[in-house]
Amino acid sequence: MSESKQLKVRPREECRWDQISLGEVMLRLDPGEERIATARNFRAWEGGGEYNVARGLRRCFNLRTAVVTALADNPVGRLIEDLMLQGGVDLSHLHWVAYDGVGRAVRNGLNFTERGFGVRAALGCSDRGHTAISQLKPGMIDWEEIFGREGARWFHTGGIFCALSETAPLVAREAMEAAHRHGTIISYDLNYRDSLWKSIGGKKRACQVNRELASMVDVMLGNEEDFSAALGFEIKGVDDNLAELDTAQFRNMIQHAVAEYPNFRVVGTTLRHARTATRNDWGAICYYDGEFYEARPMPDLEIFDRVGGGDSFASGLIYGLLSDKGPQWAVDCGCAHGALAMTTPGDTTMATFNEVERLMRGASARVVR
Repeated sequence: MSESKQLKVRPREECRWDQISLGEVMLRLDPGEERIATARNFRAWEGGGEYNVARGLRRCFNLRTAVVTALADNPVGRLIEDLMLQGGVDLSHLHWVAYDGVGRAVRNGLNFTERGFGVRAALGCSDRGHTAISQLKPGMIDWEEIFGREGARWFHTGGIFCALSETAPLVAREAMEAAHRHGTIISYDLNYRDSLWKSIGGKKRACQVNRELASMVDVMLGNEEDFSAALGFEIKGVDDNLAELDTAQFRNMIQHAVAEYPNFRVVGTTLRHARTATRNDWGAICYYDGEFYEARPMPDLEIFDRVGGGDSFASGLIYGLLSDKGPQWAVDCGCAHGALAMTTPGDTTMATFNEVERLMRGASARVVR
């Protein structure tokens, strides 16, 4: 009989945190319907792949979440803090770094993102060199305080944070080792971004970093490109347009990943085919304890702002698993939450739990009043 790979989550009553994230939080500057290069006005949001998960779990699912991050102490950093305070994620483990007045030594990350429309794809332009969190080193965060004395049921980080510097993967490993010692579930979103890796070794370096950390992960998250570019699992006969990868092929890829990394208790992914920037086929699949669970597909989904859809899928999936509602409910919740998050602007969710449940039941978009 094969060994069960079901998750064993710490009891809520013995932990201060339901979930805690490690990652960078940037200031997103959104030109709305304009182009970045020609805009005269930008709307400000906060966002970051790992943070977005904690915020979704707090705002939509009302869990106790926190973020481990760092900011340069200047007005931009204080603006990001103010935006995070509105999101409700606890900032007890936000580290402030003294600002030098110019940004030669430390600064805060900026992320310019335009939404795209029709045949014009969404476009992102990051400005995040020498940021405060990229300079974190092992020993700077008291992980024993977080996972031991405070207690956390779930820890989340990912490939975006680990691409920021040579020391970031070392910090992630240090955190994972402490989480393991205290029985905390670890999730990791591969979140491959070519722009982050291209000047430091490209896909080869991304694979090296992510494969070294993968052996410590309980719940691995990522889409087709992530598993190929960031973990090196490629399927013969599939061209570079990974959006065309069908469900059967992706299941095969997941099985290969689980065979190599038997520590993966859960593998979750969104399934997206971008017909246009504003119309996507959307779905999700989850591997749990040897079985696959697929959410009800949403063909031709209308998209307002696609950024953060994958992070909101992750928070919905994690909520379902933390709440012991079963893998089918969890993947359905993640799929619905991700879809709703893409109907509003900004990186983070504006969906309510009632809206997620209605969509999971197949409710229409008829007015609610």
